[in-house]
Amino acid sequence: MKLKSLLCIFLIILAFASYAQNERKFVRQGNNYYESAMKDSVKLDTIQFNKAEIEYRKALEKKPDDPKWNFNLADALYKQKKFEESAEKFKDIADRTSNNIEKSRALHNMGNSMLMNNKLDESIAAYKQALRNNPKDLETKYNLVYAMNLKKKQQDQQKKDQQKKDQDKKKDQDKDKDKKKDQDKKDQNKDQNKDQKKDQDKNKDQQNKDQQQDQQNKISKQNAEQMLQALENSEKKIQEKVKKIQALKAQSKNVEKDW
Repeated sequence: MKLKSLLCIFLIILAFASYAQNERKFVRQGNNYYESAMKDSVKLDTIQFNKAEIEYRKALEKKPDDPKWNFNLADALYKQKKFEESAEKFKDIADRTSNNIEKSRALHNMGNSMLMNNKLDESIAAYKQALRNNPKDLETKYNLVYAMNLKKKQQDQQKKDQQKKDQDKKKDQDKDKDKKKDQDKKDQNKDQNKDQKKDQDKNKDQQNKDQQQDQQNKISKQNAEQMLQALENSEKKIQEKVKKIQALKAQSKNVEKDW
C-alpha cells in the first residue's frame, strides 16, 4: 500500500512537472517570437508579435494569474497597436499587484497605451498614478511632461480653430448683413422707381387728359365759329332776298304811276 501511495505521488509530481513544462514551453515560444520581431528595426513585425500573443495566451489558460506572463501578453498587444486591449491588460496587472515598482511599471505602460490611442487625459492620469507609486521614475516623468505638452498644444489648436470658426462665422454674418443692406437698397430703389413710374404715368395721363380737353375745346371753338359763320351767311342771304323783294316792290310801284 505504501509503495502504491509513493508511486501515485511520484506520478502526480511527474504530471505536474510535465504540466509546468508545457506552460513554460508556450512562454518560451512566445518569447522567441517576441524577440524575433524586435530584431527588425526597420518595420514593426506584427505577425511575429501576434504569434507571441497566441503562445502567451496558451500559457495563461493554464496559469491565468501569472504576472510576468500577463505582462508579456500586454506587451505583445501593445506592439500590435492594440492599444485599447493593452491598456486594459496593464490596468488589470496594476490592480492585481501590491508591489509599488511593478504597479508603477504597469501604470506607465498603461499611460503609453492611452497616449498612443490619443487619450491624453487618461494617459496623464496613468502617469501621475505611476509616479505616486514610484516618484523617482524619470522615464514616467518625461512621458508625463510630453503628454501634458501635447494636451496644451491640442487645447491651443482647438482654441485657434474655435477663433477661426468664430471669425468665419462673423464674416458670414457680415456678408449676410451686407447682402441684406444691398437687397434693402435695391428694394428701396425699386420702390422709388415704382413711385416715379406711377408719378410719370399719372403726369402722362394728366397730360393726355389736358391734350384731349384742349382738343375738345379747340373743336368746340371751331364748331362755334363755323356755326357763327353759317348764321352770318344765312343772314346775308336773307337780307339779300329781302332787298330783292323790296326792289321788286319798288319797281312795281313805279310802273303803276307811269300808267
